[in-house]
Amino acid sequence: MADEPRIKVVAVDDDETILEIYETGLASAGCEIRTFCEPKKAREFFKAAKPAELPDVVLMDIMMPGVDGISLMGDIRSVDAAAHIPIIAVSGLNDAATLNDALLFGAMDYLVKPFDLESLMAKIRKAAELSRKRAPKA
Repeated sequence: MADEPRIKVVAVDDDETILEIYETGLASAGCEIRTFCEPKKAREFFKAAKPAELPDVVLMDIMMPGVDGISLMGDIRSVDAAAHIPIIAVSGLNDAATLNDALLFGAMDYLVKPFDLESLMAKIRKAAELSRKRAPKA
């Protein structure tokens, strides 16, 4: 296991507290984490990122000011180099319509806030495995 590469995660959420939980919790679980509290900055990152900078997994809040998570998922999917990256929607909304929209517009999984870090890590590991299988070969 020691030679396994660290899972690279990008998290997008307008709640600084959630981003801090990601930064401390996921880093201590062995992930390399990059966070964005502004969806527009995340969009710019994905459009400009080199393939080596792209994450294995994206954690996406749904309700954010300016650009909502569903729209941002579409933006990420439209970037060829990032189209294969699994997105896990993380939201305080727990209704069927929101879940359906998230899955319809590109999320591979969904987690409701507040979440358990172990459950999140299990979803991240599963998504990273899928991401590495789907990644374009260099």
